[in-house]
Amino acid sequence: MKVSEENSPQPKQPRDDHWLVRPATIRMLWIAFIVVLAVTVLAQLVISIKGYFGVDGWLGFAAVFGFLSCVAMVLVAKGLGLLIKRAESYYDD
Repeated sequence: MKVSEENSPQPKQPRDDHWLVRPATIRMLWIAFIVVLAVTVLAQLVISIKGYFGVDGWLGFAAVFGFLSCVAMVLVAKGLGLLIKRAESYYDD
């Protein structure tokens, strides 16, 4: 029985995309980042944190504060983008 070229299995081509673009690597990095963040928050159970304002001594305060700061920066950037954007025909004089 002769196998036609159309139905023959193709040899696997080596992936030439960057290692940070591969889905397996992205998933592994997400897992690693989540583990690191969880360890840093749980380390606060062992290490005593002296807060200067009271609230900054709470468990996980730095993680929540960092997340909310990041959200605020993204929202401010979106607002600035709406404020200073130009029309698409701006350079088409």
